[in-house]
Amino acid sequence: MKKILIQLDTDDQPSSFDRVVAVDAEVDHIFSYAGIVPETVEPIVHGAMFTRGVKDLAHSAIFIGGSNVAAGEALFEKVRSAFLGPVRVSVMMDSNGSNTTAAAAVLSARKHLKLEGTVAAVLGGTGPVGLRAAQLLAAERAVVHVGSRSAQRAAQACDEIRKAVPDANVAAFATGSVGEVGLALKGAAIVIAAGAAGAELLPAEMRRSISSLKVAIDLNAVPPAGIGGIDVFDKGAEREGVICYGAIGVGGLKMKIHKTALRRLFESNDQLLERVAIYRIGEALL
Repeated sequence: MKKILIQLDTDDQPSSFDRVVAVDAEVDHIFSYAGIVPETVEPIVHGAMFTRGVKDLAHSAIFIGGSNVAAGEALFEKVRSAFLGPVRVSVMMDSNGSNTTAAAAVLSARKHLKLEGTVAAVLGGTGPVGLRAAQLLAAERAVVHVGSRSAQRAAQACDEIRKAVPDANVAAFATGSVGEVGLALKGAAIVIAAGAAGAELLPAEMRRSISSLKVAIDLNAVPPAGIGGIDVFDKGAEREGVICYGAIGVGGLKMKIHKTALRRLFESNDQLLERVAIYRIGEALL
């Protein structure tokens, strides 16, 4: 039986990136829908559920994407609520690549350092990727410094992390000035820059001055680099005694996680792949 992936995209145009990855993950057919909102999703989900017998539903799955992560999360919950007991299909949410990228970044750091008890700073920690990276680090019992230009947003992100990880050791930091960035990075062995494209969050000179720093990961693929002096292709490259990763250097693992997760969707009809489940898939690839 053919494997069908139903792509629900919250943007006006379905992502070509997500379609290409699905093809490379050996999906037979991709049904792409754009501009999807919670109010319009149920008939599409039911179309996937009621066209095949329960024993064949593992051959149908749903992928939720788009650039708006909050909209993707709302869609994920609406899809789940449309299921009827065993009459359901597997679903994966990776809007804006947030879950796969965050998993790849944290797992890249974990290759080099034990995360438990380690101080890790996430710059751009209130964005979709940064927040998820901070959540994953907190779940690994790291001491997480969540940085944002807005102190209020950083504090709100920490509250959200504590809801997901009740024993999280997190602290909020404003990063609107060089001095504030320095405070956020005090004692940090890991820094992950997940800010908006084209914004330098950590100048090279400051990076070199942080004696505690062991691993630096920049997820910005658009010049200038989010962390000064890191090349977009760096993949475990050592620079002034610090192990460095650029966006494309992390991207190889991100793509492996993405494709493996898509294949996992078709192993059964009850997979729910979001932040934690996608991270566990990445762990198995190391």
